[in-house]
Amino acid sequence: MRLRHIKGAEEMIAANRFVIQNPAEMKGHWQDVFPDNQPLHVEIGMGKGRFIMDMAEAHPEINYIGIEMYSSVLLRATQKMEERELSNLRFLLIDAATIQDFFEEGEIDQIYLNFSDPWPKDRHAKRRLPSRQFLERFAHVLRDEGHIEFKTDNRGLFDFALEEVEPGGFTLLKSTFDLHNTADMMEGNIMTEYEEKFSSIGNPICKYIIEKK
Repeated sequence: MRLRHIKGAEEMIAANRFVIQNPAEMKGHWQDVFPDNQPLHVEIGMGKGRFIMDMAEAHPEINYIGIEMYSSVLLRATQKMEERELSNLRFLLIDAATIQDFFEEGEIDQIYLNFSDPWPKDRHAKRRLPSRQFLERFAHVLRDEGHIEFKTDNRGLFDFALEEVEPGGFTLLKSTFDLHNTADMMEGNIMTEYEEKFSSIGNPICKYIIEKK
């Protein structure tokens, strides 16, 4: 998701207390960012932050990091955090392609991918977050048997994502082409802004849960 660039966004983010300003220095030491040593979950492409804020509020026993690559989008999330001040959530302004520069091997317990850019042209397949190229990067920073949860309303992207699971180094645990009518996968489900929007107009939501081999 992209927003029109907000003048001064980079400067405001650089001064924001909820954004980690020295992420490369935290590699291998992310638990030091939080009050308690707890499992670490990361959302990649967090947008304006509704999903990960709701997750952090619902699960205080887990530490969360939201990753976003667009400063104007992340700025919106930081503004929302001023109202909620969740001690178990922090943000990073980085490109997911560089995730191995910022997290140690096996440092993350779970990753969320929500309504990622489908990059519909075939020549851009490697840019899709559920592609095998990205899954290999994510596998490096996930612990053994760590999970990735992926949601989208784009059936073409989801079909592609399912084909990438095994080549990317993962095992498919669960999947559905209609999340909101799949009772076991809906248990504890927290919706994103896009999920609420698309499901309200009748678009089925696809989801998978995969595990690092």
